[in-house]
Amino acid sequence: MQAVQFDSHGDRDVIEYGEFPDPEPDRGEVLVDVKAGALNHLDIWTRRGLPGVDLEMPHIPGSDAAGVVEAVGDGVTRFEPGDHVAVSAGVSCGECEFCRSGEESLCASFHIIGEHVRGVHAEMAAVPAENLVPVPSSVDWAVAGSASLVFQTAWRMLHTRAELEAGEKVLVLGASGGVGHAAVQIADHAGCEVFATASTEEKLSHAEDCGADHVIDYETNDFAEEIAELTGKRGVDVVVDHIGEATYPDSLKSMAKGGRLVTCGATTGPNPGAGLNRIFWNQLSVIGSTMATPGEVDDVLELVWDGTFEPRVREVLPMSEAARAHELIENREGFGKVVVKPDSEI
Repeated sequence: MQAVQFDSHGDRDVIEYGEFPDPEPDRGEVLVDVKAGALNHLDIWTRRGLPGVDLEMPHIPGSDAAGVVEAVGDGVTRFEPGDHVAVSAGVSCGECEFCRSGEESLCASFHIIGEHVRGVHAEMAAVPAENLVPVPSSVDWAVAGSASLVFQTAWRMLHTRAELEAGEKVLVLGASGGVGHAAVQIADHAGCEVFATASTEEKLSHAEDCGADHVIDYETNDFAEEIAELTGKRGVDVVVDHIGEATYPDSLKSMAKGGRLVTCGATTGPNPGAGLNRIFWNQLSVIGSTMATPGEVDDVLELVWDGTFEPRVREVLPMSEAARAHELIENREGFGKVVVKPDSEI
């Protein structure tokens, strides 16, 4: 088969699209004929190299994909050849105390397809059956292949971890990215007043289309000052911040007393000043979140499949142009998801 791959960490020039041995489904696995996948910022970090993550090389990246079941391994009963499926990339053991209590994303051995093990940006992929979600045949492959990671992440962040309530004020930073544009839609659907930041008029317009009530250009405005003005100095109840060091201090400033900051990443750096004085005085909560449980995945993807939520696609490229797809993400070009398809599917 043909697969996106790299045999060393580095810049975009390490990415190749070429022959790779065909996968065979082991017991409990499903062989998927991949029709479309999508990039996440995680793919950039994995390519560059993550501390403590020792990959088997060559590595196939990709945590998002959808396709048709080609074959099933022994013990698989949920799927059969011909089924349409999407990948949910969080892998849990099913046996530890967290898994047994229904908190699979807290699993002691939790890992992510495409980050810690080989991913799914290839013509074929063998995936554990537990990591596949049924997709209605009416759903476009670009939608099915780009929704899972960002919508499950944003759903758990807002509904489970931040315990979002209708009528609350929610600030979403980086609303032009994958998690950001999903969070805007989810917060709007929950009946919240949504504030969103982005860097261009085009991106701000897209954020409004996704449901943002107020948009702030963070390149030309101090978003904490804008939030103070827009809320009468009250602040917001929830901040979605996956950016990290560059935004964390102003995120704390933007919060109402008793507010919650929920984070799933730190693209600009993981170690900002703690801001403990503001945290204790205003009784703020800083909450971490990673991926989602299978139940949460099912809940949010049902709302994607029925059209309530929509993964916005900025560009569709052949997998042979994966380096260009990485460039779009790294340079923050456009709004929404970058989809890649096997060249044979173009």
